Amino acid sequence: MSVAADSPIHSSSSDDFVAYLDDALAASSPDASSDKEVENQDELESVRIKRCKFESAEETEESTSEGIVKQNLEEYVCTHPGSFGDMCIRCGQKLDGESGVTFGYIHKGLRLHDEEISRLRNTDVKNLLIRKKLYLILDLDHTLLNSTHLAHLNSEELHLISQADSLGDVSKGSLFKLDKMHMMTKLRPFVRTFLKEASEMFEMYIYTMGDRPYALEMAKLLDPLGEYFNAKVISRDDGTQKHQKGLDIVLGQESAVVILDDTEHAWVKHRDNLILMERYHFFGSSCRQFGFNCKSLAELKSDEDEAEGALTKILKVLKQVHYKFFDELKEDIAERDVRQVLKSVRREVLSGCVVVFSRIFHGALPPLRKMAEQLGATCLMELDPSVTHVVATDAGTEKARWAVKEKKFLVHPRWIEAANYFWEKQPEENFVLKKKQ
Repeated sequence: MSVAADSPIHSSSSDDFVAYLDDALAASSPDASSDKEVENQDELESVRIKRCKFESAEETEESTSEGIVKQNLEEYVCTHPGSFGDMCIRCGQKLDGESGVTFGYIHKGLRLHDEEISRLRNTDVKNLLIRKKLYLILDLDHTLLNSTHLAHLNSEELHLISQADSLGDVSKGSLFKLDKMHMMTKLRPFVRTFLKEASEMFEMYIYTMGDRPYALEMAKLLDPLGEYFNAKVISRDDGTQKHQKGLDIVLGQESAVVILDDTEHAWVKHRDNLILMERYHFFGSSCRQFGFNCKSLAELKSDEDEAEGALTKILKVLKQVHYKFFDELKEDIAERDVRQVLKSVRREVLSGCVVVFSRIFHGALPPLRKMAEQLGATCLMELDPSVTHVVATDAGTEKARWAVKEKKFLVHPRWIEAANYFWEKQPEENFVLKKKQ
C-alpha cells in the first residue's frame, strides 16, 4: 500500500483529514491539556513511522525494473500539504523553515498550506450543508459573558463573592469565582438555551481576543460537557494579525460563516459576516472600560431580562437566516452565500421607513445614515410628505417641529442603533425626542 493512499491527507471523504482533525481536537480538548506534550510526541513518532514506511517502499521499488521505479516514485512525490513541527504530515520528511498557516488550537505545532486548507474547507462545508448546518463564530467578552478581576470589584459589588455558584456543576450556575485566575465571570442570561438551540443549526467556534488559558476556562463554563465546541476555541495566541480577528484560521468557508461579536473593528475583512452584538456590561469595570458613567447591572443588583435580552433576540435572527439559507433560496446549495442572506434580513428591519436627519453632529451622520440604509430605510436630505421619521438630537429644530406638526415620528438616533443591535424595528415611543424644558 502506498503511503500517499494511507495518509490522512489523501484518504477518501469518509476517512478524510477532517476526521483526523477531529481526533486531534479531542486530544487537544481542555480536559486533556496536561497530556498535550506527550500526545504531541506520539503524533511525531507516528509521522516518523510513516516516513520509514515511505522510505522502505522506495527501497523496495528500486529493486524492480527502472520503469516501475520511476512510476512509483512519481506516485510518492509529496507536495508537503502541512507539517507537525518540522516534519511533513504526509511523508514525514524534515522540512526547512516554516510555511503555511498555524492551527495550534487544533493541535500544537500543526501548520497547513493554502491548498490543503482550501481542500479541507471544501470537503467540510459539503458535509455541513448536507446536515443543514452553517458555521457560527462566537466572541466571549460582552457577547456571551462578562468577566472582571476580583481586585476591580467595588464596594457595591462585593456581595457577589458570597453569591458565586459552585464550580462542581457549572451547568447549573451563571456567576463564578475563579480563584486561580483571580477573576469573576458572569454568563449572559439565556446563554445556555442559546448555545443549545444554535448548535442544532450551526457548527460553533469560540473566538476571543483573550489569551488561551482564559479562553479554555470560559469554554468549560459555557460547555462543561464538551457538546458544542470541543477544542474549536481560538484565542489571540492563535491569530495571524495583532488586534484583529480573521477567518484564515477557521476551517469553514466564508460563504457559510456567521459571526457574533460586540466589536466591529475586530473583523475589518469580514464585516459582511458579522452580526454586531449589544455589549453585556454586568460588572462596573466593564462600564468604566467603555467610558460609561453609570451603575452596572451588578451594582443595581439587576440583570438582563432573558425574554427581551440580546441573545434571545439574536437567536430569532439566526433562525431566520438559517431558514432563508436552506429553505427559501433557489440556487444550488453550493452557490449560496450566507452574507447575502444577512444583508437581505437586515434590509427588512426598517423597510418602509423614510428618514430625515436633523442636528446630528457632522462626524456621526455618515455612519448613522449608512446604518439606516443597511437596515432598509430610505434616507432623504429634505422633508416631503413621504417622510415617516425625523431622527434628531434637538426637538427645537425646524425639521423636528415639522415632525410634531405633521404627526410624524420624532425619535433619537438611538432608535436606529437599537434596531441595528436587535435586527428588529423598535417601538418609537421608547425613543421619543422631547423638547427641553
